[in-house]
Amino acid sequence: MIALGVDVGGTFTDLILADLAKGDVTIHKTPSTPSDPAQGVINGVRGICELTGTEPGRIDAIFHGTTVGTNAMLVHDGAVTGMITNEGFRDILHIGRHQRPQHYSIMQDLPWQSRPLIRRRFRKTVAGRLDAKGNELVPLDEEAVAEAARDLGAAGVEAILVGFLFSYVNPAHERRAAEIVRAALPDVFVTTSAEVSPQFREFERFTTAAMSAFIGPKVRRYVSRLSDELREIGVHGELRVMTSSGGLATPEMIAERPATTLLSGLVAGVRGGAWVGSHAGTDRLVTLDIGGTSADIGIIRDGRLAEADARSAKIADFPVMLPMIDIHTVGAGGGSIAHIDRGKAFRVGPQSAGADPGPAAYGRGGTVPTVTDANLVLGRLVADNFLGGRMALDAEAAARVIGELAEKLGRTPEETAEGALTVLNSNMANAIRSRTVQKGIDPRDFTLCGFGGAGPLHAAEVATMLDMKNVLIPPHPGITSAVGLLTADLEYHALRTAFAVKGALDIARLQALYDDMERELGAIFARDRVPSDKIKMLRQADLRYVGQGYELKIDVPDGPLSDAALDQVWQAFHDRHREEYGHAFEASPIEIVTVKLRGLGTVDKLAEPPAYAVSSEPKQVGAGRCVFRVDDALETHDTPHIERNSLPVERKFAGPAILLQTDTTTVVPPGWTYWADRHGNVRMTRDNQA
Repeated sequence: MIALGVDVGGTFTDLILADLAKGDVTIHKTPSTPSDPAQGVINGVRGICELTGTEPGRIDAIFHGTTVGTNAMLVHDGAVTGMITNEGFRDILHIGRHQRPQHYSIMQDLPWQSRPLIRRRFRKTVAGRLDAKGNELVPLDEEAVAEAARDLGAAGVEAILVGFLFSYVNPAHERRAAEIVRAALPDVFVTTSAEVSPQFREFERFTTAAMSAFIGPKVRRYVSRLSDELREIGVHGELRVMTSSGGLATPEMIAERPATTLLSGLVAGVRGGAWVGSHAGTDRLVTLDIGGTSADIGIIRDGRLAEADARSAKIADFPVMLPMIDIHTVGAGGGSIAHIDRGKAFRVGPQSAGADPGPAAYGRGGTVPTVTDANLVLGRLVADNFLGGRMALDAEAAARVIGELAEKLGRTPEETAEGALTVLNSNMANAIRSRTVQKGIDPRDFTLCGFGGAGPLHAAEVATMLDMKNVLIPPHPGITSAVGLLTADLEYHALRTAFAVKGALDIARLQALYDDMERELGAIFARDRVPSDKIKMLRQADLRYVGQGYELKIDVPDGPLSDAALDQVWQAFHDRHREEYGHAFEASPIEIVTVKLRGLGTVDKLAEPPAYAVSSEPKQVGAGRCVFRVDDALETHDTPHIERNSLPVERKFAGPAILLQTDTTTVVPPGWTYWADRHGNVRMTRDNQA
């Protein structure tokens, strides 16, 4: 089977073509086309097919990570969206929870008020009401629904959300209203809150569904167009898209639930880091994926990707109630702009030069100093050996923009460039602390896995700031997200609200809820033509102590539910609560709030890293002046430039060194030891920690 992984980033589209039977892989990068992301994918597919001599028709499957939905949320560029809801509840999306995210700020920005996903004039109310148990109190006014649909259609809305109270218990009113709207407006994207996230908490449920409607038309058009253009160039293999939970979905599922793509490309990177780490013998990693505009941080504990909880799951500061891998993003990348702010403080990012014109070093007309320019001035990038020599960097332009900033600061160009890197690295180190130290996790017990186009440039110095001992750089850091795509399975989720308290719960009812969800996911997998022996169902539940406001997700044993099985669940909750908060209330009653089912459909994927070509001696292709901070002083070192793929296996060398390869550059600072392991990963250890 020949599989293709395609990850679209802000600057480059990364591809990996793998013959899964032979284990052969080929990587390729092509410039992204932000105005038309599908075109960049098609360019990349053509390029890697030409590079390998592969006929497009031989590609059996394409696994894709996309940022279309994420970018639409980040820049607030989605569809004109309308909403139909219960009388008296028009303003739930605006009011929120009456909680102040920043308790003491009088200037805080609440995105659902300052930039609403659905403007008030496009929110319509209709009669119809269910009670908390799903019983009908007031019949749905179907004529009012049809009239609201006609009004919204006349106003030019492109998507409509139907969101009613208690639809997570009984979705009948939502379903009927959606049928009426679809009949009246067949060309409008229509979704319901129960289809997207059938959970209690109206504000979060409605907001999550509003996101799905807001990005739905754009995501649906993108996936449809990409599928068509792939067929036009002769690719008939199945398209699969990465979702926020770390699994894959079919285009049909993405069209139905576009919000599941909100962290698509970012999650693929964390998956790729976890996969590399598992084969490198470590299952405790902090992943640091640095691209052109941002750095994405993920945590892997005991081989499992950390999942976001209901308190912290957000996109563009809007709350999200969907299964999501916990990824923290900061505005720190190769294109981040170094500048002096209005308060005369030296800042780096979050503004970025982007892909066009990009850093001054790219020679495309960039006029502002960026992190890439700073790395070039310090000798950490090699001007005539960038992207494997396919692109030359403009050292004079980089020196000019850094020099102009240095004059404003009253510093030397080297001090300015190194200061920019220190600020950037500090921002990333602080972000990692927020996901580790602030959650009771000691980062010193983890390995820092650096990837993305700029991750290997900064990983060692970020690790030093965190007092981390070990750094792992994958064989192809620049396309690790694309690799991660080839390690995932089809994954779908179902859930039901339960509200069952220990000591007074109906085991048969809980069993029936899980059975119903298994039938629901089984039907989806059958539609996707997944054989039954390739399907695995994993049970989970959200639990809390009675009276608490937030839940913890706990695994539930397979098989028939019983008192003994639930005793395991109760104890697991106590243990998890103690781990999360430092204490547990073992005498307090526990409530099961939501029961969940995670369905996995196994697909062919990368099993082992490709064989690493063993070399006897590292190949030095040059040397250059590099500036590093050592013992709080800048030092200039004559630093060798080495072809990374020439490193012998398990033979250690002392830094400093610049390791060159097509998709990135790895910086080994003074005081670090580096070597290649048997899978071709570069391992680094600080000398005083060896």
